[in-house]
Amino acid sequence: MKSHIQSLLEQAIQTLKQQEIVPADFEARIQVDRTKDKTHGDFATNLAMMLTKVARKNPRELAQLIIDSLPQDSQVAKVEIAGPGFINFFIDDNALATQLMTALKDDRLGVVLPTPQTVVVDYSSPNLAKEMHVGHLRSTIIGDSVVRALEFQGHKVIRQNHVGDWGTQFGMLLAYMEELRAAKGEQAKMELSDLESFYRAAKVRFDESEEFATRARKLVVELQSGDEYCNKLWREFNDISLSHCHQVYERLGVSLTRADVRGESAYNDDLAQVVADLDAQGLLSESNGAKVVFQDEFKTKEGEPLPVIIQKADGGYLYATSDLAAMRYRSNVLKADRALYFVDLRQGLHFQQVFNLARKANFVNLNMSLEHMGFGTMNGEDGRPFKTRSGGVVKLVDLLSEAETRALELVRSKNPDMDQAELEQIAKVVGISSVKYADLSKNRTSDYIFSFEQMLSFEGNTAPYLLYAYTRIAGIFKRAADVDLSDASITLEHDKEKELGTKLAQFGEVLNRMVDKGQPHALCGYLFELAGAFSSFYEACPVLAADSEAEKKSRLLLSQLTANTLKQGLDLLGIDTLERM
Repeated sequence: MKSHIQSLLEQAIQTLKQQEIVPADFEARIQVDRTKDKTHGDFATNLAMMLTKVARKNPRELAQLIIDSLPQDSQVAKVEIAGPGFINFFIDDNALATQLMTALKDDRLGVVLPTPQTVVVDYSSPNLAKEMHVGHLRSTIIGDSVVRALEFQGHKVIRQNHVGDWGTQFGMLLAYMEELRAAKGEQAKMELSDLESFYRAAKVRFDESEEFATRARKLVVELQSGDEYCNKLWREFNDISLSHCHQVYERLGVSLTRADVRGESAYNDDLAQVVADLDAQGLLSESNGAKVVFQDEFKTKEGEPLPVIIQKADGGYLYATSDLAAMRYRSNVLKADRALYFVDLRQGLHFQQVFNLARKANFVNLNMSLEHMGFGTMNGEDGRPFKTRSGGVVKLVDLLSEAETRALELVRSKNPDMDQAELEQIAKVVGISSVKYADLSKNRTSDYIFSFEQMLSFEGNTAPYLLYAYTRIAGIFKRAADVDLSDASITLEHDKEKELGTKLAQFGEVLNRMVDKGQPHALCGYLFELAGAFSSFYEACPVLAADSEAEKKSRLLLSQLTANTLKQGLDLLGIDTLERM
């Protein structure tokens, strides 16, 4: 409906241009917002105030001219001027009911599909030298929820798991792997099963033995030169590391697969060409033996230029080099319209610099949008980055296991007679969903406090609250299994019916905001409000005990659309629903 109002206003502006009230070459940016106070209608626009300078008329006079130029439309009950020149639109209840019926019959819930784009999404991107830890949670699940929403809208989405699978640390790891093989044979695989311990042991050997360190450096050179023996060791190590990652993805319900992995190593053959191309365009400078790019847009507080280091003095490449190669690949090969990077906010300057450089060097199409979707940190209840009691990094698998254990205790306390297998299945959904939702419901750019007690609560904006809201509606339909809804239709008479219907109609708008800004918390907030609107409706409007059969069926349809919307919304967040808790 929002886009429909915008279309009506566009037609009105064209009429005003023909009447020479608005200049013919003026491009109006039409903004339509939902009102917070329903006495001011359903939608409002400040268009008249935006046009007042170019039209040389006062806003209220101009607002009336816009209203007079609006095409007749049966979906709009009335239009009014408010305040200094706002235009308020009141939507006809029958039009809203028709919109809800359309959504109920549509697999996409009536969401109007935008012009499809090819969108590359870079997310998760763990370092394969170590197991995934809590620091990887946000990139992984925020990126995955936006990917799901983009695909739901009809875009072509290309997942890119830009794993850290290259660099100097791999020489150290391969040397230790080689050493273990010589000493223990196949038993070395057992030690590799714990990547954290393996990495620590390799680092100790690197620090204590110059001979080992020399061998490690030699292996890096041989690996980067394409030596088959080194590459064989490297592939084995990566295979074990990726197996760890994908076990975590499976537990989290994340849609990344092995086919989506395109790590730093994938761009190794193009790095020298990146350097050569930057040099050919006169963009490279030398600083202490390193090859760098200085850009006028980036300087220190003292006015000194900030370099982008492309190649170190020893010939090694850096993250910037592989990121530039990846951007070129995503533009020229994948033909991306947008490239979204779900990476820690602390990498903001890095991405500003490489995005700017990629455009200067013509590595990307001019129309391609490069967007850093930065996020804050997950902190413990002391406000510091989340750690174990001993001060170590928390493995993601350990966090998920504890969430499931706590959820099992919670579900058992509410269902003491439930079968153990069902308890465990419900606990798994509740535990994983609670961890994910607690993160996704926070503004992406904010830090947040991780609390098991808060995230497993059945009150407030939590996964258990929303999962219970869905099961509550499922319970209504178990009791109404014999009701035939094939000839039923929605009518909106009670205020709470209208409020619920209005909230249901906002689903598509919320999705647009979520994918445009990369902000899953917008969808979380909407689902929480929807569950609240349904609760208010259910208390005020008896469903199965309605006054008439037609009213009962109408309210069952409203309940069904609410359930469908909750289920679809949670699915876009990567969260499973339950029929029973």
